[in-house]
Amino acid sequence: MGQDVELYQQFNGRYDYTAIGNTLNLAENGTGADCIISTESSATLSLNANQTIVAAYLYWAGSDTGDFNVSLNNNPVTAERTFSDALDANRVFFAAFADVTTLVQSIGSDEYTLSDLDIQSIISPYCPTGTNFAGWAITIIYEDDNLPLNQLNVYDGLQSVPDILTITLDNLNVLDNENAKIGFIAWEGDRSLAVNEQLTINGNIIGNPPLNPINNAFNGTNSFTGASDLYNMDIDVYNIQNNISIGDTSATIQLTSGQDFVMINNIITVLNSQLPDATISLDNYIVECGNRNIEIEYTVNNFNSTDVLPNNTPITFYANGIVVGQTTTLNTIEINESETNSIVLTIPETVGDDFILTLSVDDIGDNSGIVIEINENNNMFEQTINLLVAPPIETLPETLLCDEGFNSATFNLNEIFQQSTNINDNVAFYTSLSDLQNQENEIFDPTAYNNTTNPETIYARVESDPCYDSYSFDVLVENCPPYIPDGFSPNNDGPNDWFNIQGLYDIFENHKLLIYNRYGTLIFEGDNSKPWDGKANRGINNLGKLLPVGTYYYVLHLNDPNYKSMAGWVYLNY
Repeated sequence: MGQDVELYQQFNGRYDYTAIGNTLNLAENGTGADCIISTESSATLSLNANQTIVAAYLYWAGSDTGDFNVSLNNNPVTAERTFSDALDANRVFFAAFADVTTLVQSIGSDEYTLSDLDIQSIISPYCPTGTNFAGWAITIIYEDDNLPLNQLNVYDGLQSVPDILTITLDNLNVLDNENAKIGFIAWEGDRSLAVNEQLTINGNIIGNPPLNPINNAFNGTNSFTGASDLYNMDIDVYNIQNNISIGDTSATIQLTSGQDFVMINNIITVLNSQLPDATISLDNYIVECGNRNIEIEYTVNNFNSTDVLPNNTPITFYANGIVVGQTTTLNTIEINESETNSIVLTIPETVGDDFILTLSVDDIGDNSGIVIEINENNNMFEQTINLLVAPPIETLPETLLCDEGFNSATFNLNEIFQQSTNINDNVAFYTSLSDLQNQENEIFDPTAYNNTTNPETIYARVESDPCYDSYSFDVLVENCPPYIPDGFSPNNDGPNDWFNIQGLYDIFENHKLLIYNRYGTLIFEGDNSKPWDGKANRGINNLGKLLPVGTYYYVLHLNDPNYKSMAGWVYLNY
């Protein structure tokens, strides 16, 4: 029975601690004195002006199953965590914990009274065996700018002896053992029992005589105040400078007692340590519909540290365990400072649309780092990401217009789109799917768009929360039948000065035009670059001259597999 002593809280910086408390026993148990347990007792806290309280933890304990509602300076306190232990089936014990930081910060250096701890009505069965006790203690962690950079670890639980109790303290990092210390809160120790009662650190017996002889460690004392009348409880602290070495990451504590039953409730170590502690958090991320690129904003912190975090500390980003991006910190990050930056990550199709994004600082890409830190297990941040998947592209009917020249025509994309969808607002048109997805190179004037290829696919994007809808349709041009006028007048008056066959030039680019006089003589031969202006370019007599008024016969070879040659009469006039 009992709960192993484990790390509860760690403080890194210019920290140290002290402790106060008092027994509720009127005399040491087992001495034949009246079996009375008081309901209150007091102790005085005295801090220097430059010592600022950062945490205060109240522990109280006693015989039987427990009283978990007490008062501290008339302020009600309820246990936040409870512990239990037993000597045998009939002798059980309890301990309790409450964080009283705010209360102690508001009171400061003063007298503290714990009251309303009442076990008097149930204590009598414990008295004949000398196991009747109750008491309380407050561990106060403070910050002082005059202190070196320390690592202060608070461990708690409820573990008991006799025989041998071994506790291994991890989460240490010893850079300098000067003024290294270890402290305890222990219950039910008896001054009169000193049978093989020893405390060892890393195999070395330690003591603090005359207050704490090496053979009677648990003897009702407070090492901080020198008090020796804390019946059946101990608030002790020991210098372990010569019992722990630079570079140690753990320490082994052994407690032995040949007869006395003792319960350890709290252990605190204070060691010099100068290391950074890199953590990372995701501040914001942006996902866009149909886009597998994610822009993330993140912050690298060096909180709870005792040294700067160097620049170029590696950062790796994982999607479902696959590396999707890497970068480094840009600057040296001071103690208790941060650096914010951003990166764009491209998520592979193989990862899927829903995944766990992991941000990992001090990580070269294989979950290993290059910086020695106070805590190597807090470098990651995870976030579930759901990409916005664009609906499939809807294909609309194609639109065909007559060629206006060089395989191009003028299309009103707005009208074409509205006729197929009845949508006429918030529509943007693009000539490629990638432009649509990235919202780049939008068609400037969709009401008068000239195609650049034939056919050409047009893409339309309509915003629709939280994503968008996309469409595609083809625009095509074809050679429509040309319109042949029945006459013209090349008199240089502007209009109608040449044989203007509309829908022919730059459309049927391979056409051939032949003009004959009424006698059947070929007098003109033209093509796409040579329209007929009323002059002859064939024959001998009229070469290069305007031809006389009259009716002429034309033959138009369009040279288009969809059309036959055309022939007819045209009247030339002036």
